[in-house]
Amino acid sequence: MTAEPLFFKPVFKERIWGGTALSAFDYKIPSERTGECWAFAAHKNGQSVVQNGVYQGVTLGELWEHHRHLFGHLEGDRFPLLTKILDADQDLSVQVHPNDEFAKKRENGELGKTECWYIIDCQKDAEIIYGHNAKTKEELITMIELGEWDELLRRVKVKPGDFIYVPSGTVHAIGKGILVLETQQNSDTTYRLYDYERKDAEGKMRELHLEKSIEVINVPSNQEQQTVHSCQCD
Repeated sequence: MTAEPLFFKPVFKERIWGGTALSAFDYKIPSERTGECWAFAAHKNGQSVVQNGVYQGVTLGELWEHHRHLFGHLEGDRFPLLTKILDADQDLSVQVHPNDEFAKKRENGELGKTECWYIIDCQKDAEIIYGHNAKTKEELITMIELGEWDELLRRVKVKPGDFIYVPSGTVHAIGKGILVLETQQNSDTTYRLYDYERKDAEGKMRELHLEKSIEVINVPSNQEQQTVHSCQCD
């Protein structure tokens, strides 16, 4: 057992919607399109690495696999969480995540993805997309096919200190000008529903996953629940 705290080197992900806000945390970001800091990650697509002490150079995944005593001997075949900081310099795509059962069957044993967001900072009148207005699956499909995105998607204003719970099956997107602390299941499974018809650096439209998205979207969307919870921290 180590008596000292362990500090981890994060993994950075460049995204079409990323910016430079992560440099405010004294991170040496790789470019002006850095969208994600995987601060505490043990996924095949990104592993945080211990920076100090007896475990220096060891990944979080390796700690979980070979030094389970550090985690109180918790059970499980993988570390359960992934913690990120997201810099949405531009709008993220509108997306949805599957639950565990669907992901296990369709994504080679990957976990589903339920997540939550804490709004660290944002521009005035910043918005997220949370939920939709379709009453039936048939109406959802029709509105998608007709491109009625303004009528379909539900927009919610946010401010610093807000907390948002995003269960699997929820249509969602982080809007432009929002800095988010995200804690989620240890999964990298995302189905992109709509991407504003924008193009990547090579001039190509990014892939959409309409069939899978429609399968996993909760219909109707549970809009009676309180979407945003404000945290008053002194």
